[in-house]
Amino acid sequence: MSRLEIPTKGRSELVIEGLYRDLERRIEASPPGLCPVSVTKAFLELCRVQTCGKCVPCRIGLVQLTNLIGDVLEGRATMGTLKLLEETALSIMDSADCAIGYEAANMVYKSLKGCRDDYEQHIIDGRCSCTYSQPVPCVALCPAAVDIPGYIALVREGRYEDAIRLIRKDNPFPTTCAFICEHPCEARCRRNMIDAAVNIRGLKRVAVDRAGYVAPPACARETGKKVAVVGGGPGGLTAAYYLRLMGHAVTVYEMLPKLGGMLRYGIPNYRLPKDRLDDDIQAILDTGVEVKHGMRIGTDITIQQLREQYDAVLITIGASTSKKLGLEHEDNEGVMSAVKFLRDVAHGTAPDLTGLDVAVIGGGNVAMDAVRTAKRLGASKVSTVYRRRLADMTALPAEIEAAAAEGIEMLTLKAPSAIEVDEKGALKGLWVTPQMISSIKDGRASVKPNGEADQFVPCSVIIAAIGQAIETDHFQQAGVPVARGVISASRFGNFSNIPGVFAGGDCATGPATVIRAIAAAKAIAANIDEYLGFHHEITCDVEIPEPEHRDNEPCGRVDLTEREACDRVRDFEAVENCMTECESCQEASRCLRCDHFGYGVFKGGRKKLW
Repeated sequence: MSRLEIPTKGRSELVIEGLYRDLERRIEASPPGLCPVSVTKAFLELCRVQTCGKCVPCRIGLVQLTNLIGDVLEGRATMGTLKLLEETALSIMDSADCAIGYEAANMVYKSLKGCRDDYEQHIIDGRCSCTYSQPVPCVALCPAAVDIPGYIALVREGRYEDAIRLIRKDNPFPTTCAFICEHPCEARCRRNMIDAAVNIRGLKRVAVDRAGYVAPPACARETGKKVAVVGGGPGGLTAAYYLRLMGHAVTVYEMLPKLGGMLRYGIPNYRLPKDRLDDDIQAILDTGVEVKHGMRIGTDITIQQLREQYDAVLITIGASTSKKLGLEHEDNEGVMSAVKFLRDVAHGTAPDLTGLDVAVIGGGNVAMDAVRTAKRLGASKVSTVYRRRLADMTALPAEIEAAAAEGIEMLTLKAPSAIEVDEKGALKGLWVTPQMISSIKDGRASVKPNGEADQFVPCSVIIAAIGQAIETDHFQQAGVPVARGVISASRFGNFSNIPGVFAGGDCATGPATVIRAIAAAKAIAANIDEYLGFHHEITCDVEIPEPEHRDNEPCGRVDLTEREACDRVRDFEAVENCMTECESCQEASRCLRCDHFGYGVFKGGRKKLW
């Protein structure tokens, strides 16, 4: 007789596990614009399934919450219902035995507090307006609102030049974004319901690699208005491009020898080849944008002078200075900021790191750029020192994986505490305090010392990549509002006390991504046009292919391949390889064409102009 049975999963258990995976994919593919009341009710019902029913708050309370939210959705609720909903949720949070009941009620409470307007709209109007304006997921999550399904369809048909024209309607940096965009558009791709998100950035890379030079569209009739743009980075050049297309005379003031800002002087060549960046910049300059190099605002020219010479002034300086570590000896010759380090490399004046040990402090994309650059400059050992966990790093996962593949050491849960130098002042190394993970604040785990003694990390060079800052002194002196280190512009980019002056991008929001700088500049360009008394519209006459009616069988995602790590660490040539024609055709065919099916037909479809 056997006493114990070897556990095996039954058929029903396997089916339920499959349903859970399907649910995970569906949640991942949930588009923006969903009714928050409906979403809350759906999650609440899932929580009810998970409860054991032992305690009254779960067994009865969650049912009551579900019924109350149902009354809101069905038009039977009053304002008193919302008060009862809030009180019931708080009661369950205070009395539930376990996390199932507490978290379910807390979710309802947060939804009610954060989306109260939507709840009230259901009661007053009997419906929610969210589903009437539900956008195409990828387009809605692209800060610049690029017509992604449109250009993917064009890539599939091999119409690469038209794809570039369509992208430029909303983003004049198609090549740059094909190399370095963080592709937030892929986060809610509905293809996730079937297998995995479409490789949107990879298909953009196909378009820019095969299109060749594509001339910009013709500019509108000259308006006689002049606009000064301070800063020749992605934000400034984007605004200059669209303002020029609208017919305004635009002059860009740039303090550095070449245009591009942090795209040129902050992102290494292996990620963004500078000849490819020049492709985008040349197309912008071909519209007739004028550039004045070597002009530092506050030194060579002032905001007051620009206001006298131009009809409008746009400030789009980037985050070009670094935050300090706050440690003794950080002004030592062997300690430098990542911004300065990467800029020196771009200028061709990189330090000689041959045979040296290098420690880079930070866990963001700039830190990954710094460690991988140091490796290419001959450093014998390169380490990343980060006070949180690897999972908490803000750098893109692909960048972290690439750095690890290139031999970068990841020293996590280590907080820098002191810099040690010898009697001659030469750098000896970095002291770090071991950390442990602690409470979660604002959705992110904090850290605290774990009680162990400080550890020593020997190194000859320390590169600090803990954040960037904006140079705001001159603007503050000129009367431009500044708060917490950034320029305080309105959400339209203007100032109530300084007519004709606008600001946007990193200088107004703090350091952000390239695509967000482009999106801000696009909006401000339209607002400057309105301020000047015009209402120009940017459009594109490219005809989008009709979608094919076909079954969408599961198909794996085509990822961009990379050069072998042992080869690429020896130079600064581009790391990523483009897709083949066969791969790009297959990947483009995976697009579900949400611009046509469902979203496009019933909920607005594509925006042909802005």
